[in-house]
Amino acid sequence: MAVNVSVYDLVNYPDNSKTVTVDIKQVTPIGYEGDEQWVISCVTSAYSCNTDRTSIQDIYIQNQKAGWAKSSGLLNYSIFTIDSTNNKFQLKIDSDPTWREITLASGINIPGDVITDDMETKIRALGTSEDPCDLTTYPITVGTTYALAYKNASVEFANSKFKIISGTVAEEYTGVNRSSVVVRSSAGYPNPAAAYLGFDLGVDTYVLAGQEVKEVLLAQNYPGGSVLDVDSGFTTVSGMVFYIEDETNSEYFLCVGGTTTALSIYTAAAGAELVNTYTAGEAKVQKVVWVDPDYEPNGPYSEVDDIVRWGIKSQANQIDYSS
Repeated sequence: MAVNVSVYDLVNYPDNSKTVTVDIKQVTPIGYEGDEQWVISCVTSAYSCNTDRTSIQDIYIQNQKAGWAKSSGLLNYSIFTIDSTNNKFQLKIDSDPTWREITLASGINIPGDVITDDMETKIRALGTSEDPCDLTTYPITVGTTYALAYKNASVEFANSKFKIISGTVAEEYTGVNRSSVVVRSSAGYPNPAAAYLGFDLGVDTYVLAGQEVKEVLLAQNYPGGSVLDVDSGFTTVSGMVFYIEDETNSEYFLCVGGTTTALSIYTAAAGAELVNTYTAGEAKVQKVVWVDPDYEPNGPYSEVDDIVRWGIKSQANQIDYSS
């Protein structure tokens, strides 16, 4: 059953409500070999420009992956002082090829939630035209291709960490059609807000999704010694940390050379390379990579309620409420 949701611009046009309709549909999209798919639809009959009667594209939600960038929070700040030395950073959302600069409002002892609101407003402004009915005179800064990625972006603050979430959802965190957010300090400026806010040591889904965890079987018995023979599958090995386990034992070790199938094990004393012995085909070796301390690139939309709210937001943010 379709559900009609009333949406408002309570600040500028509080009396002009518009309607977004949410429904579940069975469709047969291209690329699925004629197989039917259940999708959530979010549609509206309202316009993005009432003068030109410009319709808003329907949304059919198939995926829930929304890319994000998260600050480290290691400084444990909840109050910040923003001035000309730390008020700028740059970001890219989705496949946007251009770094977009954000200048935060200055102030003393600003709560993180206030910075969050300021950051979100300015990121969204990049995807919004001053006059949606006249894009020639008032173009969208990021262009229409990436407008929704910025216009629907969200910013959160919790546990001393800022999280910037892309305004789009996609099937992947990487690739041309990805949903992603990448943050860096403004190049050429001596005022790196990104470092001050913790994004210099932060994580993002674009990088995390590319951190492929590789593991292979032990190729030959390991009775001891400085070399561990493994099946092929690894690329770089020197300077990397590895983990080995079988049904009974497990341990970590540092690789200091060798080849991708013969790992040279670091040891402070001969004969003390690994603590345990391992049997070929009964032990696996895994390359250790850095990951999000929250364990995986969890998407912000984990429930149906979350993704439906995103769909409503996406439609509502495009509506012209002036009449």
